Amino acid sequence: MSTEVLWYVIPREGPYPWEPAGRRPVDLAYLQQLGSAVDRLGFSGALLATDLYDVWSLGSVVAAAAPTFRPLLAVHPGLIAPTLLAKMALSFEALFGAGRLRFNVVNGSTESLREYGLHLDHDERYELSAEYWSIVKRLTSGEVFDHKGRFYDLRQAGAGLRELHRDGGHVPLWFGGSSPAGIEMAAEHVDVYLTWGEPPHLLKEKLERVRERAAAHGRALRIGLRLHLIVRESENEAWAAADRLLEVTSHATYARQLGQAADADGVGWERQFRRHGGRVPARARDLEVYPNLWPGMGLFRPGPGTAVVGSTAQVIDRLQEFRAMGVDTFILSGNPLLEEAYRVGETVLPALGVRPRVG
Repeated sequence: MSTEVLWYVIPREGPYPWEPAGRRPVDLAYLQQLGSAVDRLGFSGALLATDLYDVWSLGSVVAAAAPTFRPLLAVHPGLIAPTLLAKMALSFEALFGAGRLRFNVVNGSTESLREYGLHLDHDERYELSAEYWSIVKRLTSGEVFDHKGRFYDLRQAGAGLRELHRDGGHVPLWFGGSSPAGIEMAAEHVDVYLTWGEPPHLLKEKLERVRERAAAHGRALRIGLRLHLIVRESENEAWAAADRLLEVTSHATYARQLGQAADADGVGWERQFRRHGGRVPARARDLEVYPNLWPGMGLFRPGPGTAVVGSTAQVIDRLQEFRAMGVDTFILSGNPLLEEAYRVGETVLPALGVRPRVG
């Protein structure tokens, strides 16, 4: 089974003990350096998170500096009209090359989306998402059509995009949702189902449900896994690095992050939160939930909170274990992003059949 491996790009980094307030300054030159490194090391692109910067600006500046870099743009459905989003996607590929763009569908939380004027409960978000992305898929495939649904009423949608027509079908959709509504949306509409790291027996149960629902729609999905890596020459060194992350994180960061996690209404968040229960341990390894699996990243950063912690051989073993479960795509990250991209690229990727690009 061939394996696709992406890295992670975000416009701010931390926590680090050697930087003021535990963060590294990130500017345009650094982001382009990181994108070029990801490109040359053999990663098949990177996830660009919805964080401090707009992902379209971030994706454009990195793609301009790295000629084969393929961004996976995190996009909330509903914040931009689907016809406009399709135009932006087709414009991006016309300027930077066909087949370079992928969308990471982010449904967000009820609370966070209110800032943008969207007042939808959990299941309504998925109803909007299903309608929105079905429209975007048709538009980026070159269709011209009328549509009348619950959220959108379109006439001759796509008529103005004919000259930007994309060969090869729609822009691929990547998505992760753990609730029944999220799994159903994924089964019917997306190309790559993404999940956060969990102990294998729990992940196996979830993936069986996803595959069952996809089959009910006559579809088969690729499976992607989002993980942090703390990989060192020895297991002791790796756990010491995890301990250091806990030591340099401020009490204010812990309080803010754990408060946000406790208030979140996503099932994925809840599944991550239960792994540590809001407890900051004296030693990182006290939270080890399976050999080399550590949910402690969720104590001080939003989103996926599981890291694989161990020696190079141990980290490779865990990734191979996930591959045996049908995972064919990994989105990896490590702190700091640039240095760890090189570490992972040079020590872990070759075992997954990924080689650096030459020239």
